[in-house]
Amino acid sequence: MSETSSQQPVDPISAVGVITSLNKAPNGFYVVAQTTDGSDADLWKDALFKSKVTRYLCFTREAGPDVVADMKLTDVKDVLPEGFTPVQETMDTKETAMRKRRLCVKIIPRAAAEAAVYDIQIVAKSKPHLVNYTCLGEINNMGIWYRTGDVVHHQTSQETSITAIPETLPNTARRTTGRPDYEHQSSGNYTMTGAAGFAHFLED
Repeated sequence: MSETSSQQPVDPISAVGVITSLNKAPNGFYVVAQTTDGSDADLWKDALFKSKVTRYLCFTREAGPDVVADMKLTDVKDVLPEGFTPVQETMDTKETAMRKRRLCVKIIPRAAAEAAVYDIQIVAKSKPHLVNYTCLGEINNMGIWYRTGDVVHHQTSQETSITAIPETLPNTARRTTGRPDYEHQSSGNYTMTGAAGFAHFLED
């Protein structure tokens, strides 16, 4: 049984990145700070020694010209999948994003997208699989899972701006102004930065 809501967020993910600290995410980005069972979702941690180096996955659903259509997790020595861009550096310090593994994302124009990634969760290896999610692969005994869905194309920008977010959607899909930076969302898995302004993931 899924440990997350069965309902899909309203907006697709438009950018994905990695940061070194929970308090260094760009504005408008969700940080996957915890696994679905509440454990630390640090992607760098050493199983034998407590490392001072940390890495956290983050993403935004801020509306933009592009969306994330697909994701892959490969070994660093593998050939880059065609059409994918590697997340090689942290967004806050420009350091190596991951060791041994490489997160790759496929970015396409929103107008041309039929499907896109809508949510990302990190799950402890021993926990049940998530319903309606696909596992990218494992890193540090944790699985990175993502959910895809159809992209809805509105006829006009005015229609898009007045589309209401149903109250039944999980708080991880809502954007609320006035929240203090890094306030935990109700899912317990994300932290959220301020809603005003954000940095898109930059392709090399």
